[in-house]
Amino acid sequence: MFVLQNFWRFLFRKSLPAGSLCRLDCAVLGLGDSSYPKFNFVAKKLYKRLLQLGANALLPVGLADDQHDLGPDGVIDPWLISFWQKVLSLYPPPAGLSPLREEDPLPPRYVFQFLDDVPEKLMNLLPPDDQAPPSSVHPFPARMVSNERVTDPSHFQDVRLIEFDITGSNIQYGAGDVVMMRPCNITEDVEQFCQLLRLDPDCYFILTPTDGTPVPACLPQPCSVRYLVEQFLDIAAVPRRSFFELLATFATNELERGKLAEFSSAQGQDELHSYCNRPRRTALEVLTDFPHTTAELSVNYLLDLFPEIQPRTFSIASSLLANPNRLQVLVAVVRYKTRLHKPRKGLCSNWLASLDPTQGEVCVPLWVKKGGLTFPQDLETPAIMVGPGTGVAPFRTAIQERIAQGKTANVLFFGCRSETKDFYCHLEWEEKVQAGHMTLFTAFSRDQVTDAYRSM
Repeated sequence: MFVLQNFWRFLFRKSLPAGSLCRLDCAVLGLGDSSYPKFNFVAKKLYKRLLQLGANALLPVGLADDQHDLGPDGVIDPWLISFWQKVLSLYPPPAGLSPLREEDPLPPRYVFQFLDDVPEKLMNLLPPDDQAPPSSVHPFPARMVSNERVTDPSHFQDVRLIEFDITGSNIQYGAGDVVMMRPCNITEDVEQFCQLLRLDPDCYFILTPTDGTPVPACLPQPCSVRYLVEQFLDIAAVPRRSFFELLATFATNELERGKLAEFSSAQGQDELHSYCNRPRRTALEVLTDFPHTTAELSVNYLLDLFPEIQPRTFSIASSLLANPNRLQVLVAVVRYKTRLHKPRKGLCSNWLASLDPTQGEVCVPLWVKKGGLTFPQDLETPAIMVGPGTGVAPFRTAIQERIAQGKTANVLFFGCRSETKDFYCHLEWEEKVQAGHMTLFTAFSRDQVTDAYRSM
C-alpha cells in the first residue's frame, strides 16, 4: 500500500513534463461497480494521467463492472484476450518459444520430492523467540482446559465456552482483543483426499520452489502428506473460478473437460454459482464429482490448486485480571443444510467442538492480535455495551476487566432467543448485578411473555 501511495503521488506531480512517459506502452484495467457514483474512478483517472504524460495506450481503458450480466469477467475476459494479442504482436517471443495455450497449465510453484524413508530427524520450523509473543508463524500450543456447551441440549444452536491455559506463553491481552486459530481438516476428509489422489498420508516430501517463491513458513521441511492435507490445504473451502480453470487443464475425459470449461468461462458463472456457491460445495466434493480429472491431477500443483487454510478470529471472552493465565472464547458451532445431502459445517467451529480435553491432553496453536474495540479508561466514565448472542464475548472481557479495576459503571444490553436456552453467562451476570458492579437489560425474542424486555 505504501509503494502504491508513493507511485500515485509521484505520477500526479504537477512538475512532471508532458512527455515524461513517451516511451511507455501501457494498458489499464479497472474493477468497479456501476451502481456507485464514482464507477471505476481510479482506473479512469490513472488512464487519463498516463496519456497526459505521453504514454502509448495499447488498449482503451477496461472498466470491469460487477453489474454486468456476466459479472466483472464479462469485461475482463475479452479485455485480456485483446491485451495479449496486442502485446504479442508488438513484442513477439524469441525464436523457438511460443506462448502457452489456454489449455496448458502454468508451471507449478513447487515440485514435490518424495523421500524413500521417514526422516529420523525433521528439519522443523525456526525455533520461536522465547521473549517474543506468539505469532502466525510461531503460535503457542495452548492446552484446552474445558470445552463446555452453554446452550440447552434442546436448543438448535450448539455454542461452546472454551477455556485455554496460556501459562508461559507471554500472551497479553485486554478487552476487545482477538485470538487467532488455524483449524485442521477432519480425519475423514484427509483420508478421502489421499485416496482420490492416490497419496500415502505417511509419506514425507521436500518442496522445491520453481520460481524463487519461499516455502510457506508454517510447513516443516521435510513434511508429511498427512500434515500438508490436514493442516495446510483448504480442501473444505468453496472453490473459486480459478480452481476450475486449473483443474480443466488436467481433464482428459471429454464430458468432464466440457463441464470444467463451462465453469471456467464468464458465460458459465451462473451455472458455477448454482453448482458450487449456492449449495456451498467444497473443493473435496468437486474432486469426487470429476473423478477422471482428479486421477490425472499432478501432485506438484496441489499448492496452486488449493489455498492455505486461513486462521479464524474469535473475540476473547475473558480477562487476565479476573482469570490469570487463562483465555476463553465463546464459539457458535456452524452447521446448516443446503440442497446437498451432507450438512454443511464450519471448519474451525466444528474442529474446536470435536476436541475433548477430558479424553486426554489437547493443545490448540493460537496467538493474539489487537482488536478494534476500545473502552473508557476513566473510573467514572460509564461503558454502555450492546452484545446480543455470541457478540457479548468482548463485553464479558470488558466487564470482568473493569470490575477488577474498580470500574462499576457498566451497562450491558443482551439479547437472545430464549431465557432458558441461550442466555449465555446468566449466572455470572446475576452475581455482578447483585454485587452492584453492573446493570443488565435483556430481551428474549422467542419467549412469548409480556416482559420479554426488562432490566436486572
